[in-house]
Formats: sequence, C-alpha cells, structure tokens
Amino acid sequence: MHTQLPNNNQNKRGKRSINKFWTVLSALCLSVLFSTPSYSHRGAADEVDVCRIRVGTEKIHFTAYTPTFTQSQGFCRFIPNVGLTNLIFDYEGKKLRDVSIEFEVTKEPEGTRIFYLEPQKTKSGTVKADVDFSKYGAGDYLAHVTIMHDGEKQDTHLPFVVGAEEEKTPWRRYLFFVISVAVLVTLGIAYLTRKYGDQQNTDI
Repeated sequence: MHTQLPNNNQNKRGKRSINKFWTVLSALCLSVLFSTPSYSHRGAADEVDVCRIRVGTEKIHFTAYTPTFTQSQGFCRFIPNVGLTNLIFDYEGKKLRDVSIEFEVTKEPEGTRIFYLEPQKTKSGTVKADVDFSKYGAGDYLAHVTIMHDGEKQDTHLPFVVGAEEEKTPWRRYLFFVISVAVLVTLGIAYLTRKYGDQQNTDI
C-alpha cells in the first residue's frame, strides 16, 4: 500500500473553499457588527414601532419634540433634554376620532400627575400636550391613554425617560456578535476538517 499525494487541482479547490468560507464569515460578522437596533418611527407595516400606543384594535403614535434644544427632531422612549417638550399623540385610524379619549402623563414611580386632558372627542386626530419637564426633573414617566366608550374604560400606557440618551450600542449586541462569530468559526473548522480529512483518506 502506498500513499498518493493530492494533486494540484485538489489543493486549488481546497484553497478556494477555504477562501470562500472566510469571505462569507467576514461578511456575516460585518453585517452583525454594523447593524443597528430598530427604534423606528412609522416604519413598514410589519416593522415593530416602539412609539405606538395600542388602544384596542387601534393605534396612536407618540412623538416628543424639544424645539429649544433639538428643533424639529422627534423622540419617543428617550428624550435627551429636560425642558419644554411638545408631546404629540397622532391617531393612526379614523375610528378613534369618534370616541372620547382621556390623556394623562405621570412622573414615576410616584405616579404624580403632571398633565391631564379630560375625555373628549378629537376630530383632528391629533392631541398636543406642552409639558415643561424642568419643573419635574429627569426620570421615568408614563403617558396614559384611556378610551371612554359606552360606559367602559380601557387604559393603555407608554413609558418614556426624560434626560437620558437612547442607548445606540447595547452590550447585548456585542455579546450576540461574539457568540455568532464563535459559532460560525467552530462550524467552519469542523466542516473543513471533516471534508479534507475524508479526501485524504480516499487518496490513501
């Protein structure tokens, strides 16, 4: 029995396979590293929108503006500056315009009311609340939306933070990146080892 060395064509195919593997791995790593979390405002129909307040089967879109600091830039769950803020509630459907809705904003965890709008029908589909958060300080808040219809109440709320920047690069993203790379490298090495180990065995 004698050992036959792999020919040049086999070596070339092996190198191409290895290069292709590392190219795919690099592309996947870059896509994970440079992907950004979704904090969308009115995205696609199937996209998660953390700025929506669901009231039954209907939706209200919440946006906060701090014109003194950021002019026309809108915020949602994180409002970076503490000061006069325009809170806008936009009805996404026409059904809510014929229903009495109550709006309230509270400072948490105390539950102190800082804004209140009694139940009423809003034909324009937009409710605006001007709140000077410098009077209440940075911290956690809740926007409450309560439907008053046929003697029943249905309360929904959306939490938001004033005086805090949105975390653009959470540590979970990097943890996911490290785990993904480790798994891909392990699977790739195992695949290449088995593939070329079998080829060498067939050449003996």
